[in-house]
Amino acid sequence: MKTVNHWIGGKTVEGASGNWGPVTDPATGAAETRVALASVDEVDAAVAAAKDAFASWGTSSLSTRTSILFRYRALLDAHRDEIAALITSEHGKVHSDALGEVARGLEIVELACGITTQLKGELSTQVSHRVDVSSIRQALGVVAGITPFNFPAMVPMWMFPIAIACGNTFVLKPSEKDPSTSLRLAELATEAGLPDGVLNVVNGDKVAVDRLLEHPDVAAVSFVGSTPIARHIYVTATANGKRVQALGGAKNHMLVLPDADLDAAADAAVSAAYGSAGERCMAISAVVAVGSIGDELVSKIVERAQKIKIGPGNDPASEMGPLITAAHRDKVASYVTGAAAQGSKVVLDGTGYTVEGHENGHWIGLSLLDHVPTDSDAYRDEIFGPVLCVLRVDTYEEGVALMNASPFGNGTAIFTRDGGAARRFQLEIEAGMVGVNVPIPVPVGYHSFGGWKDSLFGDHHIYGTDGIHFYTRGKVTTTRWPDPADTPTGVDLGFPRNN
Repeated sequence: MKTVNHWIGGKTVEGASGNWGPVTDPATGAAETRVALASVDEVDAAVAAAKDAFASWGTSSLSTRTSILFRYRALLDAHRDEIAALITSEHGKVHSDALGEVARGLEIVELACGITTQLKGELSTQVSHRVDVSSIRQALGVVAGITPFNFPAMVPMWMFPIAIACGNTFVLKPSEKDPSTSLRLAELATEAGLPDGVLNVVNGDKVAVDRLLEHPDVAAVSFVGSTPIARHIYVTATANGKRVQALGGAKNHMLVLPDADLDAAADAAVSAAYGSAGERCMAISAVVAVGSIGDELVSKIVERAQKIKIGPGNDPASEMGPLITAAHRDKVASYVTGAAAQGSKVVLDGTGYTVEGHENGHWIGLSLLDHVPTDSDAYRDEIFGPVLCVLRVDTYEEGVALMNASPFGNGTAIFTRDGGAARRFQLEIEAGMVGVNVPIPVPVGYHSFGGWKDSLFGDHHIYGTDGIHFYTRGKVTTTRWPDPADTPTGVDLGFPRNN
């Protein structure tokens, strides 16, 4: 059986806790890998390695950091296929989707390579007589990232490249469901020349997470996952004096107006709802059809959904793979089997789906629910699977009100040919990321990713300018260098004024 251990201080460290978790191939259901689950002592060892490394890394030159990051970017590019294959083997997503994930992660590495311009300070001269004021941003120290199973390469790369470029050291706790990718990312970073201890990986479960949240030497925590866990991360870590960015769940809506290109809208709905088997925090899970277009739009979605090829992620013919675990598959299926009793019309039922030759895999087909009530479980919950809900409204205003009533505010989209309606939607919708005729509006690396309401806990979005500000803190210095010819001013107990 393959064993996935920890990466601490620039080398593999075998799990010493005696606790192991299974890592399953979702396409076969076979657990041929095990992952070490860290104890408190093992988490402490990773934090200690990061703290020791910060003493020199935090004072290293920007050119040293960026030269390593440029080499790292080249290594990641050279190993794209290998990393994507690791993702597919443990997550289940198809290879092309895994390659896309790696590509989006590389965007953030590229952003980190340009950190020199992002960390430039500010200087104001002569704010008062012979007084100058400067502002700089400095690293926090040891920071941690807790990342989800659905993007085992991209989400960690949203975090640690920027953090270490800013001068911090990093402890990553990836999902125990698909841990091999994060370990490989750390190995390649060391190969690129990253000093030992700057990037550490500890695998584990709640024990490891809670220790990171309370550890006195961890200055900040980044998290991506479900809303209940994001809330726990935020409350616990801030209570322990840490800076936190915790990205939670989503129920992303797509508003389709009567003037929209319905073929384009149907293509987008199928792509965004069923890509990666719906295991995306930016998946479209609710389509809101305005006016009389609902029946035609549903018909077009059905036509496309029925052609999707489901199979193992390493089969080039597959367009959608399995779900991450059998338990998650069963939970997703329960929303479909219970939908009719709660008032939905089940148009497509993907439960009970199997793939010949892989009958033990975590398979589920595409499901489509129409006329979904807003008080049903399928609408209220983040299903995180290939289940698309369609809701009907009469007007644009009714659609926006319905969407804004959701407790989630991650991403959203509108499909229309009307520029005025699109502009109005952009301003009125309560979500952090908006797409206009774009179903999955994940920002490019030099903007920031993050939602509103229960989709984000904390003040900063992730990567982009927000990410840089999250991993640094400001310092302002006021300086006076008096001239020998100046007349002494004497004691003045009044509040300083700029004259």
